[in-house]
Amino acid sequence: MKQKPNAIVAQSGGPTAVINASACGVIQTAMKSGKIDRVLGATNGILGVLTEDLFDITAESSETIDALKQTPAAAIGSCRYKLKSLEENRADYQRILDVFKAHNIHYFFYAGGNDSMDTADKVNKLASDSGYELVCMGVPKTIDNDLAYTDHCPGYGSVAKYVATCAMEAGKDTEALYTTDTCTILEVMGRNAGWIAAAAGLAARVEEDAPHLVYVPEVAFTLEKFVSDVKEVLKKFGRVFIVAGEGLKNEDGTYITADAGAFAKDSFGHQQLGGVAEVLKEVVEKEAGIKARFNKLGTNQRSAMHFASRTDVDEAYLCGQKAVEAALAGENGKMVTLIRESNEPYKCSTGLAPLYDVANGEKMMPSEYINKKGNHITQAMRDYVCPLVQGEAPIKVAVDGLPVFMRFDRKPLDKKLPKFI
Repeated sequence: MKQKPNAIVAQSGGPTAVINASACGVIQTAMKSGKIDRVLGATNGILGVLTEDLFDITAESSETIDALKQTPAAAIGSCRYKLKSLEENRADYQRILDVFKAHNIHYFFYAGGNDSMDTADKVNKLASDSGYELVCMGVPKTIDNDLAYTDHCPGYGSVAKYVATCAMEAGKDTEALYTTDTCTILEVMGRNAGWIAAAAGLAARVEEDAPHLVYVPEVAFTLEKFVSDVKEVLKKFGRVFIVAGEGLKNEDGTYITADAGAFAKDSFGHQQLGGVAEVLKEVVEKEAGIKARFNKLGTNQRSAMHFASRTDVDEAYLCGQKAVEAALAGENGKMVTLIRESNEPYKCSTGLAPLYDVANGEKMMPSEYINKKGNHITQAMRDYVCPLVQGEAPIKVAVDGLPVFMRFDRKPLDKKLPKFI
């Protein structure tokens, strides 16, 4: 009897609160299908495939696998390893196929963003050209919410819920002590897209609420306009709370944190951002003559499982599940997408988009989500994001009062190929 094929699941890029829920959807659906022998994990994404650092997820307990839905970050292991183009470095892609062949892997599920979809697409093309039977499916992941062809991305709903709540809480702090700590600046992630910064705007239910000002990369930032905005809010409320996306740019496209020379870049070739809050703090103190503080949420915003959106967790799992179902139904070279069917009541279904198209697209905030002054969100943005932050994801709590997160036992597979150089 012919041996059933194995599947491999890998995670890439910055972790989220729900990328493990997507992995859980892949793993449980594959194991229940009866069409797949074993589900393997690639330690640290595509880098783990290249180094043949694989482990048998089907050897893990069902309790461990199920607990993925309540554990943040990337339990299989993530990476920021940038593969060059197929033309530039065919050897790396051939190595991936060699590892797949050695371990009878014929299904590849990759959870990640644009770069991950690009990798999966190129692996899929080489497999086709080489006559190797391989199905490559992408599972969307990014807190930045900038993947094209999907209404929103798993991971975004949870970070939106978290940053909006942080703005509410820190806003109350500023309100209580505004006679001395008059200004607070909250810097959030998002790179060149303002989806996360805009989500923080949800906290302002009425005009007096924080944040009073929200700045996103899609709107050219000028210091003169910023100072004017700050002074206007101070005149009205005596305090000001500001949310700023890390990728703010001036009118000529230069990051406002770029002083002398280029920023360092990560292994994907993206500029490493951060520092907006410090710049704005100096401007506020100098030009408005008040004391300013700044908060940076850092990686907390993408790994805050304790306040994750239940909608986000459920949809992340659904994306993993649908990736497997589509693969077993004969689809290949696609990424699962989320399709919003209605807001009231909120209803979302799934679709598929070609990996190549997703890899080469980017979804920025539409202009109708930003007010005419370019310093806050509109009702349309509220309508977009509100359904995504609904519900609280269940987590297991230990007797010490803290959450319980899972960790794989990681039964390694024997290596069958020469060491990767």
